Amino acid sequence: MEKLRRVVNKIAYTAPLSRNLSKLSPLQCSLLPLLFLSSSFYTIALSLRNLLYRHRLFHQHRLPVPVISVGNVTWGGNGKTPMVEFMALWMANSGISPLILSRGYAGGDEAKMLQRRLVGRSAKIGMGANRAATAAHFFERYGYMDPGPATFLKRLCVDQTMGSHLDSDKIGVVILDDGMQHRSLWRDLEIVMVNGLMPWGNCHLLPLGPLRERLTALRRADVVIVHHADLVLEQNLKDVELMMREIKESLPIFFTKMAPSHFLEMGNIDSKMPSRSVCDKVVLCVSAIGFANAFVQAIERLGALYVDRLDFSDHHLFQAKDVEVIRMRLGELQDKFGLKPVVAVTEKDYDRDPEILKNLDPFQVWILCSNLQFITRDGCSEDGFKKLVKQILEAKL
Repeated sequence: MEKLRRVVNKIAYTAPLSRNLSKLSPLQCSLLPLLFLSSSFYTIALSLRNLLYRHRLFHQHRLPVPVISVGNVTWGGNGKTPMVEFMALWMANSGISPLILSRGYAGGDEAKMLQRRLVGRSAKIGMGANRAATAAHFFERYGYMDPGPATFLKRLCVDQTMGSHLDSDKIGVVILDDGMQHRSLWRDLEIVMVNGLMPWGNCHLLPLGPLRERLTALRRADVVIVHHADLVLEQNLKDVELMMREIKESLPIFFTKMAPSHFLEMGNIDSKMPSRSVCDKVVLCVSAIGFANAFVQAIERLGALYVDRLDFSDHHLFQAKDVEVIRMRLGELQDKFGLKPVVAVTEKDYDRDPEILKNLDPFQVWILCSNLQFITRDGCSEDGFKKLVKQILEAKL
């Protein structure tokens, strides 16, 4: 199954597909008719579903507090989870207790990471496919703030250093993690994340391509954030902007990156190591995330002597056989360079199963910790983003 996922992923990000068939393997080419047929059925079902929502034949459930959705139009690697964390911290620091609703896909690795990173904050995390029911359970347990716009917006404007002094136990806002396609819940703000390094893949819908919806779905967005923008050529960023503006001319667009802050060491998770600890090290990047290229480039930028990689499909649960493959690669690197290599993983990979990677002993496993940061570009900045969010919510609430 893991091999099949990699094969399909390769097809999805071969662009343009029609002019690059020669680059595909015989196995990949043999899958194209089936993927094309499946994508056609998916397109029909998606179009019908959106039509029913557009004409209000499908009901959207309203929650008693403002709802902020963070989602995307393609599968993984768009920065949804870091953006959810950013929004949750902003709300919590403003004295507004956020409830993050996650579907808990593949064991809930993203939710586990958020739980660890937000420990000590007023943020609450609920997992479940039925997000309305999950929200109702949390509202019953904790209660919720006065849903009036004046109350919410007044707190959102409070100096963030005052947040800890405010009553933040009652839920004041809901944040939908991966919420764009979860249309059964009404949202007051739609934030769409776009991977600047690989925005649309081959421009086909699932499973032939990475698109979960047609790009025209961006018309529903209130704000778009182009992630990994620091790794993208200026002209490519302009091209991405132009394409989105052709769909929705008035669309506000911001830019973010992941800024490495430190490493955590497996077995000593409470101790932080400087991000430059990888300087002059041989590093094997092991990851099972949506877009590993940005992770690998981050390690390279930190000054590693040599960087190798082993990529697995998004949300993959490491097994004993995977550990053996990793150990074999580590042995090859040690023989080649005469140095004991270090394994680098992402926080998401660590939180998915903290125990399995301990089996790589005596090789060290380091967890790269990074924070989402806004990039100031064309007058757009973090402060500008926050002001816009307040304006949109004020208008909608």
